[in-house]
Amino acid sequence: MSRCLIVAALLSCVCMPASAQHGNLRQYGIAIGVLQPERWNAITDVPGVEVGQKTLVQGGSVRTGVTAILPHAGNIFQDKLPAAVYVGNGFGKLTGTTQIDELGNIETPIVLTNTLSVPTAADALIDYTFAFPENRDVRSVNPVVGETNDGYLNDIRGRHVTKRDVLDAIASATDGAVEQGNVGAGTGTVAFGFKGGIGTSSRKLPGKLGGYTVGVLVQTNFGGVLTVAGVPIGKVLHKYYMSDTLNDSPDGSCMIVVATDAPLDPRNLKRLAKRAILGLGRSGGIESNGSGDYVIAFSTNKANRVPYESDQTTRQMTVVRNDAMSPLFMAAIEATEEAIINSLFHARSMTGRNGHKVEALPVEQVLGIMERYGYPAPRQGPAGSASKTSP
Repeated sequence: MSRCLIVAALLSCVCMPASAQHGNLRQYGIAIGVLQPERWNAITDVPGVEVGQKTLVQGGSVRTGVTAILPHAGNIFQDKLPAAVYVGNGFGKLTGTTQIDELGNIETPIVLTNTLSVPTAADALIDYTFAFPENRDVRSVNPVVGETNDGYLNDIRGRHVTKRDVLDAIASATDGAVEQGNVGAGTGTVAFGFKGGIGTSSRKLPGKLGGYTVGVLVQTNFGGVLTVAGVPIGKVLHKYYMSDTLNDSPDGSCMIVVATDAPLDPRNLKRLAKRAILGLGRSGGIESNGSGDYVIAFSTNKANRVPYESDQTTRQMTVVRNDAMSPLFMAAIEATEEAIINSLFHARSMTGRNGHKVEALPVEQVLGIMERYGYPAPRQGPAGSASKTSP
């Protein structure tokens, strides 16, 4: 049974998130790194990967949501994928890590949400998995749920995310363009003292290096000294950790999901995941004491999928050699850095719980700084990209 039919059986209706998009960094004439993105410049450029989101903006205090990443559109439990987890700083709640480390595969969609909604999301993933008829005898599921704490803008103690919201996000998952900024799990997040959110990017290796695609999706909610393509934006704006205008804590979290169609085993997927943290560092993140910085990496290569049941006691894998990993490492670093910056470029100013307000990154001002540092004159991006304010 297809995913859409499964979720339809669990839900009476599906509510699609609505949020206007702003421009990616590249739409303003600034490119991070040397490798080129694929068509969508998103994690969905990796064949088979789909993303769905549910955004919750209610009254003056609910600012949260769910982002679901599907490694493939089928029954993931029956058709598992090689995967790995790398922990940059472990002050967080990422459900499912020990089994991924032990067995080297993933068997559910990856769901991102807020800290106190992790149990609800895990429960929804169990419902989702059990609803496939071929899983009728399954008695153990390893749901994978990551989080960041959106409690500054969101009434996080109210635990407003429901199982239905999680299933809505899964049901809405598609390939193609991915909404960014104040959507899904990024609705109430804050990064570098500005409005954070969901961001994504991709890189395509040249054919002579395998032609593989690496895609990254991030949920940004952390601090440090914002850097854009090597330019110290936070320092120039005088808005950074330990400055006299931004003395608040850099604590928070960053969830990073890395997908690739390269045939990688769990060991090299963990090596790939480690490089994503370098992309976090290049953006200015410092992995503070109170930050939960996690990377989940998986390979969609069909030849190396892991069947739930098999009459074979051995299996063969075709994998990229260690000596050929460096281009993939660079792709993961660049895509992570750009995904983080895209989350800021797409985000809008937001007012939430107790009247707290977080301003969006002043995009025009940032572009002017970039020009002074030698980048091309700012290119006009989508209308209203730096001036609109959302609730």
